[in-house]
Amino acid sequence: MDGPDYYVPAVALGVALASKAPALVRAWRDPLLRSVCALLALGAAVFFFAAPPTIATVNRITGVPNVSGPLVYCLLSAFSASCLVLMVNWRGGPPEVTQRVSRRWIAGYGVVIVAVAVLFALGDAPDERLRDLDTYYANTPYMREMIVLYLVALTVAGVTMSVLCWRWSLKVQGWLRAGLLVIVFGYLFNLAYLVAKFAAVFARWAGRDWDDLSTYTAPLLASVGAQISAVGFCLPLVCQRLANTWSTWDTYRRLGPLWRELRPAMPQHDARALRLSWWPSAELLVTQRESDIHDGMLSLYPYFDADVRASAYGAAVARGSDPEQAHAVADAVMVTAALLARAADPEGRVISSAKATASASASASASTSGSVRTPSRAEGPRDLVRMSIALRQSPVVAAARGRTARPESDLR
Repeated sequence: MDGPDYYVPAVALGVALASKAPALVRAWRDPLLRSVCALLALGAAVFFFAAPPTIATVNRITGVPNVSGPLVYCLLSAFSASCLVLMVNWRGGPPEVTQRVSRRWIAGYGVVIVAVAVLFALGDAPDERLRDLDTYYANTPYMREMIVLYLVALTVAGVTMSVLCWRWSLKVQGWLRAGLLVIVFGYLFNLAYLVAKFAAVFARWAGRDWDDLSTYTAPLLASVGAQISAVGFCLPLVCQRLANTWSTWDTYRRLGPLWRELRPAMPQHDARALRLSWWPSAELLVTQRESDIHDGMLSLYPYFDADVRASAYGAAVARGSDPEQAHAVADAVMVTAALLARAADPEGRVISSAKATASASASASASTSGSVRTPSRAEGPRDLVRMSIALRQSPVVAAARGRTARPESDLR
């Protein structure tokens, strides 16, 4: 693997970190968000400083041969800790428990990082090695212990992550389970990377040369494993977001028949178009469509007829609809009848009469101690999506439309 093989994933992780930066500034106390950002930052640093050109540059700037080796080992250990902390916070639980477990992982790998630095300082590594430091110094005192220590630390993290993700995947479903299984699959490559590293080091101890396993095979396995694991971490979030967006657009589409039905009743619809951004979100469009529907229904309120609704409800139940669906059909029929009644009342006499009745009722309520009338089910919240589907599909609504030529009393 050459420089670009390291720098490309480093840049990709850096871009992902930059996209998370605004959210981190707004909610920097969120432990899960902090864990994600730490993982992205450390992952980018590992790839950047593990690249052979960077290794040579760091060694040259510091004037210490092979100082990049322990630097990369320390970053790998910190990255392993960040993965474990992210998993702890991702899985959730009582805050005091997650904080305590997170601190333990951080402290444990903090000790490993300090020990790696101390062992390197005690060891003797005068010959610069850009790719095969592990095997070249596998028999050197202190350097040998440093290499084994960082490999053991990575093995503990890899096994722990694999076990945690596998156990958690057995308890969840959907995209979260898929993401966890992908992470487990990615960590199998990471464990294979460690097997290759250990095999090369053990071979050196036995007087054999298996350096290619450490120099060429292991980095390739690590790169593949890191990319697969990254997909696993991102899969639940991205796919759930896509699913939510699809569901929102589907809601917008399903509301279309009801919105178009009520469009003539929407007050000043053409003149009061809402100024939206050039690329409004699906949530904003659904909210606007729901607002338009509610405005249209509010203008139809004087024409709503509870008897029409009750009759339609009975007809829907008789056709085998469940109660929720029957309520939606009844609301749809009532809206259809109200639109017909409104069209037959161009002078607005019904609205004027309703205002006069409301004024008289308010005066009577103020002068007596009578109770206020409780709104009926027909006046309560409605399932707009079910209503919209009923307008297009229900035979009860179609039958009501077929009576358009009859007097309003025939609709009751």
